[in-house]
Amino acid sequence: MRSDATAYLPRLADDELAARLARASTVLIEGPKACGKTATAKRIARSEVCFDVDANARLAASIEPQALLEGETPRLFDEWQVVPEIWNHVRRASDQRSGRGKYILTGSAAPTDDIARHSGAGRISRLRMRTMSLFEQGHANGKVSLRGLLNGEAISAGEPGLTVSDIVELICRGGWPGTISDSLEEAMGFVRDYIDELRRTDVESVEGIRHDPASVLRLMQSLARNTATEVKLATLARDVSGRGENVQGRTVAGYMEALRKLFVVEELPPFSPHLRSRSRLRQAPRQHFTDPSIAVAAIRSNPRQLRADFEYLGLLFESLVVRDLRIHAAPRDAELTQYRDNTGLEIDAVVQTAAGAWMPVEVKLGNAKSVIDAAAATLLKFASRVDTAKMGEPANLLVVTATGYAYRRPDGVSVAPIGALGP
Repeated sequence: MRSDATAYLPRLADDELAARLARASTVLIEGPKACGKTATAKRIARSEVCFDVDANARLAASIEPQALLEGETPRLFDEWQVVPEIWNHVRRASDQRSGRGKYILTGSAAPTDDIARHSGAGRISRLRMRTMSLFEQGHANGKVSLRGLLNGEAISAGEPGLTVSDIVELICRGGWPGTISDSLEEAMGFVRDYIDELRRTDVESVEGIRHDPASVLRLMQSLARNTATEVKLATLARDVSGRGENVQGRTVAGYMEALRKLFVVEELPPFSPHLRSRSRLRQAPRQHFTDPSIAVAAIRSNPRQLRADFEYLGLLFESLVVRDLRIHAAPRDAELTQYRDNTGLEIDAVVQTAAGAWMPVEVKLGNAKSVIDAAAATLLKFASRVDTAKMGEPANLLVVTATGYAYRRPDGVSVAPIGALGP
């Protein structure tokens, strides 16, 4: 059965939204459809305008937009990109009405208009929402906090109770708030429907261009097969081209831009540290879906097939960890990057705060000693290449595993299962 629509599981974004409203006149919440933006905003908003379902509101925006700005604050404008001209009216009202916490905008797509031409700098604070982390879903106990790791704290915790089979199902299910209480079959069906709507309708609506839904699906399938990698546009274009077709790279690039504007694809950019060595950095980003369940749904896979393909499952697990780290990093004012150089040295993720604290992370599905030893050696080698006189020492060196205990090794490398991670 589908979960009760009135039930609300607390989100890390709840406190972040409140904090942003306390320092800015307007907060823009962006993220993929169905990630919970509206539900989070409605918990603090005192009045609302829902552009996606209210035809009268859309008409009013074209006739008397100022009337839409009146109401108890914070006032929510849901799916504001449906009426992108409201941006300038909110921006102007943010200047004219004294005080903070006046408006909340939520959007599941960047508008076709270039709103950067009418900057909200100094007036509008952006909050990125994603699907729910395992901690927010109640599947991780949070005994290993990202805040503690970034403060340099040692870790120690028992097994959280998740098995590899549990994690496979959580990858397939995804972190969609509306399916938390659904059966696995229902949850996976939701994501397949989600993809179908994206390729048939949303890509064209956000880019304003004609598109081939079959080609968009093939693109998503290619991205799914290459998740957590630095896949090239030429590879994607080759995969998108069907039998007897030759889809041009610029067409695929347009589809990719649409998926980014819909917050479905989220690149992991390269980390650019000061290095002691002469290693040359690779600048290509790694490609991730905002939720690994999208990859599973795109290729119509299932838990049984994933358990039979340990190598691919490892890439999906990496994407799951990246998703959770991004969600937990946001309240810390931290961002994620990744590292690869010309010598072949790779780091799956680097968490770095605005204050300069940083932590490299390796992701390993297995937790055998040989696997952890190899991951630890990679982290230590990377740390030795960074010019710590300029960057500072890493707050921690972390290996995230699927199962096992959380502990710090004698060499200083921390090891933690994903089921223990929290904010």
